[in-house]
Amino acid sequence: MNTLSAILIDDELSSLQNLHQKLTEFCPDISVVATTQKPEEAISLILRLQPDVIFLDIEMPRMSGFRLLEELGSLESEIIFTTAYQHYAIDAIRISAFDYLTKPIGIADLQKSVDRLAKFRNINHQTKDRLEILRHSLQEGKSQEGKIAIATHEGIDFLEVKNIIRIESDSNYCKIFFLEGKSLLVTKLLKDFEELLLPYRFFRIHHSHLINLNYIKKYIRGDGGQVMMINDEKIDISRRKKEEFLKLIST
Repeated sequence: MNTLSAILIDDELSSLQNLHQKLTEFCPDISVVATTQKPEEAISLILRLQPDVIFLDIEMPRMSGFRLLEELGSLESEIIFTTAYQHYAIDAIRISAFDYLTKPIGIADLQKSVDRLAKFRNINHQTKDRLEILRHSLQEGKSQEGKIAIATHEGIDFLEVKNIIRIESDSNYCKIFFLEGKSLLVTKLLKDFEELLLPYRFFRIHHSHLINLNYIKKYIRGDGGQVMMINDEKIDISRRKKEEFLKLIST
C-alpha cells in the first residue's frame, strides 16, 4: 500500500505528541506531514497539503472540529476523530462511515483504524457525501434515532431501521433488503452495519449475512441450521454462530 499522508489537529500538545509518536512507531503506512494546535492554522495546512487523512479533535476552543469541517466546505481527505463525545454524535460518525478514536488512544485501536482507512479508501471514496451525512445527522440530533443515513448516487437516503429485514455482503458492497420487497446496493462493509445496528437487535449469523432478529419467521435445525425470514427467504447460520444465535432468540 502507498503511504498515506496525515495532518494531526489537537489543541492539547500532549495529545498531539502522543498520537504523532504512536503513528510514527506503530503505523508505517501513515506519514505525518503536519501537526497543529490551532484550528485556524489547520485550515490553511489542509488546503495547501491536501492530506489523505486528518486526525481531528472535536472539542477545541474557538473552533470545534465540526466547525472546522464546515469552514473547509468541500473536502477530499478522510477524517478520523480523536475524542470522546456525546452519544448521538458518535452514532452520527458511525452512520457517516467516519472513524473515531477515544482518548487515551490505544495502539491496537489506532492500528485497526489505520487498517480500516486503507481498505475503506480503496472501495468507497465519497468524502463529500459522508460529510453531508454527518452534518444532517448532527443537525437532526436525536430525531434521527432509529434511522441510518446512506450516501447514494442521487444524494442521501435516511432509512428506517425497522424497515430492514437483512443485509447481505457482496465483496466490497452490501445489499439491504426491505420489508416492502425492495433492495438497495451500497458501497459499505457489512462490519460497519454490524457495529451500527447492534442496538437494534441485528445479528450476524454468517460472515455474509446480518439479519433483523425481529423478522425471523422460523428456525430450521441442521448442522448450523437456517432461519426463514418474514419474507420466506432462507439464510444459512454458520456453525460457530449457532450457539450464540440460539441464546439470543431464546431470551
